[in-house]
Amino acid sequence: MKKRILGYDIARALAIIGMVIVNFRLIMVGDGHGPHWLLTFASLFEGRAAATFVVLAGAGLSLLSQRARHDHDLVALGRNRVSLLKRALFLFVVGLLYAPLWPADILHFYGIYITVGALVLAASTRRLWQLAGAFVLGFVILLFVFDYEAGWDWETFSYDGFWTPAGFVRNLFFNGFHPVFPWTAFLLIGMVLGRQDLRNPAVRKRVMAWGLGAAVLAETVSRILIKTLSAGASAVDLEVITTVFGTASMPPMPLYIIAGAGTACVVIAACVALGERYASASWLKPLVATGQLALTLYVAHVVIGMGLLEALGRLEHQTPAFAVGSALVFSALSVLFAHLWRQRFNRGPLEWIMRLSIFEIKNRKSFDLEFREPKF
Repeated sequence: MKKRILGYDIARALAIIGMVIVNFRLIMVGDGHGPHWLLTFASLFEGRAAATFVVLAGAGLSLLSQRARHDHDLVALGRNRVSLLKRALFLFVVGLLYAPLWPADILHFYGIYITVGALVLAASTRRLWQLAGAFVLGFVILLFVFDYEAGWDWETFSYDGFWTPAGFVRNLFFNGFHPVFPWTAFLLIGMVLGRQDLRNPAVRKRVMAWGLGAAVLAETVSRILIKTLSAGASAVDLEVITTVFGTASMPPMPLYIIAGAGTACVVIAACVALGERYASASWLKPLVATGQLALTLYVAHVVIGMGLLEALGRLEHQTPAFAVGSALVFSALSVLFAHLWRQRFNRGPLEWIMRLSIFEIKNRKSFDLEFREPKF
């Protein structure tokens, strides 16, 4: 049995922590005032943590189907595809159930990303790049055809008509927090990444170099274009220029996709290097466990983390320092919980439910070993 690549779990843990910081700040901070260094720190994760999360999902699809693809085993590929489609349906439904509590949910979008990934599981690497480009280009085309601001109240970040057929489809595919166009490109790029042997130091260095180069290039081009085009522009024109040529996640323009994917590749390659070097280190195990409980912790950061803050009357109109501090405290407790949980159980609560739901009843015996004997 092939050894698990711990670096992917570490990267997933960092992505979850980054998403917690972004989401706590989004909900808790009433304005943009606060220490510059703190606002800069929090902004580093905006649009990047979630992108890394999706790229990791794509890499997971390639790792899952690796043997079947290499052996050209159509039967095994079919089983992989069915398993992924079941997982996609599970995440889509759970995400919709979760959306009333957390409108910025990414899980139901995940369901569509993974469905697309499952359908192109055996596609060539070249075709995956082409499809990724098509999703990015598709969003730009949609931007010229439809009103990106339709349904949005930017003051409250609320979306009117989400549960109507037209509003739901528009939000899902075009102007939601993580729309299928172009966010599926992150998953497809992740599938390409998952086909690389990141355990090989030379491959890691190449991935990091290309990722860093792409991210720096996108950010540099963005700043040059904005600075050049904004000279003498009106306030309205400046807003349009910043939106079109910026690297913010809303709207997710091509430069953002390049910057987000490049950053994700650097983070993932660095985490794999960390996992390879310190595989047996005890201090790394809590982070690995956190990545393995990503689904549970993603839901918990709203249900438990924000729920507790709301009960204490500290969820809204807080300072950036309190928001980021709360996110870091929740993240630290999550790492501790994940570490203790994994010492006793093989999977997190929601991970276990998802795995149980996508297997046939005849495979139920495989879940008899979910419990671990406690270690003293």
